[in-house]
Amino acid sequence: MREIKAQPFPFPLRRERIALVVIDMQRDFAEPGGFGESLGNDVSRITRIIPDVARLIEGFRTAGLPVIHTMECHRADLSDLPPAKRDRGNPSLRIGDLGPMGRVLIAGEAGTAILDAVAPIHGEVVIEKPGKGAFYATPLGEILKARGIEQLVFAGVTTEVCVQTTMREANDRGYECLLCEEATESYFEEFKMAAIAMIRAQGAIVGWTAHLDDILEALTHG
Repeated sequence: MREIKAQPFPFPLRRERIALVVIDMQRDFAEPGGFGESLGNDVSRITRIIPDVARLIEGFRTAGLPVIHTMECHRADLSDLPPAKRDRGNPSLRIGDLGPMGRVLIAGEAGTAILDAVAPIHGEVVIEKPGKGAFYATPLGEILKARGIEQLVFAGVTTEVCVQTTMREANDRGYECLLCEEATESYFEEFKMAAIAMIRAQGAIVGWTAHLDDILEALTHG
């Protein structure tokens, strides 16, 4: 069995059972004028990982392995958006409000779209999720089961919120989870580092973490 160099110990790669999940690489989280910036965040922290996310995606595509994308978004009538989520904090824009790229985090709006450099290609699964975790109120679990997937590599944003939430959901469902450290980011450096530490603590209690080059090397030669 091929292994991926990882922490806290090597990840046992099973090529026929693995898929990549790219979390929420959307314009609203990465571009000026979007929802992320409306919360007072420096979105350049997100855009700087785009080349590494693209490399990871291309590595999976070249290896003939599945790539799954998620988008956080809501229905136009906001029927899947609880007040506890919409009314939190004091942003300049709330979910559903009209912003520079259309209504914020509403399905079909320009700002909700995945960034061009890491966009899905024909045949790749795209999951529209109303929550932070990609399993909640989505068909992701059924899709993975139908494809015989048992291992998941994660990339995307933000590390401590939607990425870590989905990894914990996946771990509870029996999936072996691996986070690519260069292909994930937070608006807060300390949050990213804390999330990575929590994920791989106590013998990979949530999952493993690994560097991009080590993942790609294993995919190429596995």
